[in-house]
Amino acid sequence: MTHNKIAKITLSLILSLAFSGTAFAHSVEKEGYLIDTRGNVVKNNYNECWKTGYWTPAMAIAECDPSLIKKEEKKAAAPAPVAPAGPEKPAFEKITLQAETLFDFDKSVVRADGKQKLNDEVVGKMKQYPQVEVVLVTGHADRIGKDAYNQKLSERRAAAVKDYLVSQGIDAGRIETAAKGEAEPVVACSDIKGKESGKNKKLVECLQPNRRVMVEVKVQKPTQK
Repeated sequence: MTHNKIAKITLSLILSLAFSGTAFAHSVEKEGYLIDTRGNVVKNNYNECWKTGYWTPAMAIAECDPSLIKKEEKKAAAPAPVAPAGPEKPAFEKITLQAETLFDFDKSVVRADGKQKLNDEVVGKMKQYPQVEVVLVTGHADRIGKDAYNQKLSERRAAAVKDYLVSQGIDAGRIETAAKGEAEPVVACSDIKGKESGKNKKLVECLQPNRRVMVEVKVQKPTQK
């Protein structure tokens, strides 16, 4: 046998194997439909594909049943990602109490009407919401006077509020204190003329919002699902 004949036979075998592999791939892909020797789906005079007796909608292909393919694609669509849950909303909103409501001017002893305010605004809520494990009580002062003095005054006022809450049955472990002195004002009052002292009544009145005690939820147990 000549080399040319051997080459022709070899090429013929390769082509035959390649065609049979392609036809097999087509037959698997188009499982459920009648296909011809070329791997094409057999169709009737109305251009409708012939189905086998074991055909199911899961075997549908776009060439023959495009509407079924679209439905399957919709069913198979991945669900929209669920956004991660954020931190739980505090059981109660931040409470701001004016210093003059709780204390006499330049003092750190809680007044009688100040105690009632704490009962209404803080004690009741801490008893109502046991899931609040820790609240932060922060004292603030205005800028009249020296920085160091205002810092100490805001510390004493925050401590006085904590002591009162504990006296009303709130566990001391549920209360933390902090003091900001005059570092976080909410009003500037830069347009008030005169000396910065307690004798400047207009300035004292204008700076009142800066003299405050704030109570806010710091640690809260997550709600049981």
